[in-house]
Amino acid sequence: MSGYQALREGVAWLDLDGRGRFRAAGEDRARLLHAMTTNHIQQLQPGASCYAFFLNDKGRILGDANILNLGESLLIDTEGPSHDVLFQHLDKFIIADDVTLEDAREDTAAIGVEGPQADGLRGELEGFTIGAFSCAGAGFRVYVPRAGKQGLIDRLEQLGAVAASAEDQNIVRLERFRPVYGLDFNDKHLVHETQLLHAVHFTKGCYLGQEIVERVRSRGQVHRLLVPLYVDGANAPSPGSPVMAGEMAAGETMSAAYSPSVGRSIAFAVLRSDYAKPGTQLTVNNAGAEVAAAKGV
Repeated sequence: MSGYQALREGVAWLDLDGRGRFRAAGEDRARLLHAMTTNHIQQLQPGASCYAFFLNDKGRILGDANILNLGESLLIDTEGPSHDVLFQHLDKFIIADDVTLEDAREDTAAIGVEGPQADGLRGELEGFTIGAFSCAGAGFRVYVPRAGKQGLIDRLEQLGAVAASAEDQNIVRLERFRPVYGLDFNDKHLVHETQLLHAVHFTKGCYLGQEIVERVRSRGQVHRLLVPLYVDGANAPSPGSPVMAGEMAAGETMSAAYSPSVGRSIAFAVLRSDYAKPGTQLTVNNAGAEVAAAKGV
């Protein structure tokens, strides 16, 4: 079974060492992260996690992260290019707080266990630090001391996991409509434009950028939205390709790849909200395109 097939039908492992990750320790760690992200950090119990955005004071997204309560510290797992941005952003706001930030890339390795059969392996990995979040849409993440990385990989392969490449992961996360910060949305976008509202706790209290989030929510004025597109043909559109509704510009594509399972390319696109309804017929580079429903394949 190929890595791509394993991600769709079985279980695969992914080397995620390229992702950013750092720890926040100290008595004020939860209070600080609660005030600096969009989700409810203070209610996280040890072993629990949540997905959240870091915003600036204009409500623009500086990065996203999965935040895992390790008991004595909080682990912030983010996209590789976001690591330094978020580390420095948080560090800037530590004034009288009892919080220490530590780069976790230096002493840990991160392995993704992904696919519809991934959960069957969890019981075989007792003693490892596990985060209940996924890159490709189904699975979990394992953190291990760097010296134990190869041993973990050997154990996963003994249990039937197949190595999957970054390319395999990219195709499957597009098939499952999982956008990536830096590829599909960035610091020019507002929270509601991403449609990833599970990253936001709307009643938790104040946090940086909350005023803008609440203003958009209360007024319901979102002029553009991030949506998945099916695009005819095997030539995936390049980022920034115009999306057209007849002669009218509807928006532009973000990341894209050809899906062997679908037989078409799948792209994310930022579209004017009046063209973002599932089923809307559009064109990209003169190829037919259709706004997909939220459920992946």
